[in-house]
Amino acid sequence: MSTLKTLLDTGSEEYRAAAEAMGRKLDEIGAEVDKALAGGGEKYVERHRRRGKLLARERIELLIDEDSPFLELCTLAAWGTDFPVGANVVTGIGVVEGVECMIVANDPTSRGGASNPWTIKKSFRINEIVQQNRLPVISLVESAGADLPTQKEVFIPGGRMFRDLTRASASGIPTVALVFGNSTAGGAYIPGMSDHVVMVKDRSKVFLGGPPLVKMATGEVSDDESLGGAEMHARTSGLADYFAQDEYDAIRIGRSIVKRLNWHKKGPAPLLGPGGQAPAPLYDAEQLLGIVPEDLKVPFDPREVIARIVDGSEFDEFKALYGSSLVTGWARLHGYPVGILANARGVLFSEEAQKAAQFIQLANRADTPLLFLHNTTGYMVGAEYEQGGIIKHGAMMINAVSNSTVPHLSLLIGASYGAGHYGMCGRAYDPRFLFAWPSAKSAVMGPAQLAGVISIVSRASAEAKGRPFDEEADAGMRAMVEAQIEAESLPMFLSGRVFDDGIIDPRDTRTVLGMCLSAIASAPIEGTGNFGVFRM
Repeated sequence: MSTLKTLLDTGSEEYRAAAEAMGRKLDEIGAEVDKALAGGGEKYVERHRRRGKLLARERIELLIDEDSPFLELCTLAAWGTDFPVGANVVTGIGVVEGVECMIVANDPTSRGGASNPWTIKKSFRINEIVQQNRLPVISLVESAGADLPTQKEVFIPGGRMFRDLTRASASGIPTVALVFGNSTAGGAYIPGMSDHVVMVKDRSKVFLGGPPLVKMATGEVSDDESLGGAEMHARTSGLADYFAQDEYDAIRIGRSIVKRLNWHKKGPAPLLGPGGQAPAPLYDAEQLLGIVPEDLKVPFDPREVIARIVDGSEFDEFKALYGSSLVTGWARLHGYPVGILANARGVLFSEEAQKAAQFIQLANRADTPLLFLHNTTGYMVGAEYEQGGIIKHGAMMINAVSNSTVPHLSLLIGASYGAGHYGMCGRAYDPRFLFAWPSAKSAVMGPAQLAGVISIVSRASAEAKGRPFDEEADAGMRAMVEAQIEAESLPMFLSGRVFDDGIIDPRDTRTVLGMCLSAIASAPIEGTGNFGVFRM
């Protein structure tokens, strides 16, 4: 492969300004992530500890293999809403006894771990990742069930969580539930529908209706243990497969269950060098902080990003002289083969769209996953480009992305606007994973452009009706719309609505993508030759 050469001037004013801007954004995002890490706050964390219980992330840390990473997903779910950041549940991929598993841990310090509308959305996304990538699921259960004040948004769609769990089992994906506390009402179906269930002595309480509900419904007076205690379920109902003496014992049993699954990946193994390691990039990941300018209208070379994330900074570029606003080529990342599509100058023309479609076809022929690095303002507009076929060529690219069956990874590093977001495999096109850098923005178009379009339409409408046009009101409208769209295009807003799987520090990009490619390899990787009709 060809080795990429860097032209990045780390001593320049432009680099320094970009790095400082990225640092500020990382600090802002870090403050919000800290809210998720804090759970329900000091008061409820201390109350939980006084009960002799581990926190959700402590349970995860004990469950996964020592010194192995945990790729947390959707950390900022519910940000910008009336609900706690993180949506009362911790989710992510960790290695347990050498097996990559999806781990879902209720956070009982945050509103009892109850499921609110954003918990539901986050859970749906996690279940998609499980099914697409064939990842065993481990549920660390301690939840008050549905958030009753919002039941109208939780109850009906929430049933899909249980459906997804049973479908995972039906497709041969193991499901394990470790019950650490209450698992009430609908939550009782998590252990009820899991393949393997562990309950903790004097701690686990699993019932469809607790003592108050039973008394209200039937008049029967009962207690937690006889209705849903761990020992009752282990001895009498048979719901518990394993009876743990304490939380540590439950985690030990859970690891043992995974060890006995006889689980094997169905995708390719990475190509590693001496010592079982892939060659590191030639350039420092720290330099990724200063590549993307604060003003996304200023272009940057995505090869500088590629050079700092792929093995040995080696990259075989495809059609380097054609459609140069889109960089395409082949590389390896942590030993896994990958095809890369990266926007170079924002706008996608007909040449870039056709180049992308051909490249995606080739990746499917070679059963090679694709990585999309977003920095696009969309497809080019104007009479010349409409007449040149930009619609059919853009459609060709979107057709290829839509029907490609090799796994896709998407990373928003700059702008991701308009139909360019679709062509570069945005959320609606089912990338296996989608992450954003703090520098990213995504919307139907840029804030100034959107406000300008509304202004032009309003002015034309006033003229058509013979009414005077209020310039002062128009200026106020434009300012308001620009501010709104700017706020709604930022990564924290999008991450809060689970439109991505997380905002990542640019320096962690290689590690995060490597973990994703490894997780993807749990399932078979097979391309297709069956695309929709390409309009010529």
